[in-house]
Amino acid sequence: MTHQGGPAGAEREALASKIIRKMKDKKLTFKAVADKAGLSPFIVTAALHGQMSLPPDAAKKAAKALGMPEAEEFLTEVPSRGSLGQAAPTDPTIYRFYEIVQVYGTTLKALIHEEFGDGIMSAIDFDLDLTRQPDPAGDRVKIVMTGKFLKYKKT
Repeated sequence: MTHQGGPAGAEREALASKIIRKMKDKKLTFKAVADKAGLSPFIVTAALHGQMSLPPDAAKKAAKALGMPEAEEFLTEVPSRGSLGQAAPTDPTIYRFYEIVQVYGTTLKALIHEEFGDGIMSAIDFDLDLTRQPDPAGDRVKIVMTGKFLKYKKT
């Protein structure tokens, strides 16, 4: 769950937890709520966890699917993104992403700069996809990230 310091952050965290509990009670999946909201499951899941905001019409549809009118305002508020509460995440799944960046971050940076020049991959103009790849040795998780390349200004 998110951690966003101060009373407002604690309130956001509490409401996000309440939303997730409500989903479990109603046996709703993130994909089902995203389908009702008419948006990507990644955007809606991030919003339900307090890490993203939704357009008002999508927030209204998601709140209705949850049966939580009070969630509508929460889902439209601009959050403090990326507030996990500690430098290195301790949840094993989240930590693996942290570990990937520790191990391959400099490699990805070097290869991006070699291919595109001096700049960054946007996390704002960004797409994300996750699929299951069947494999006889155990199914694999396939994650694809695409972000607009943003060149650093030189003047």
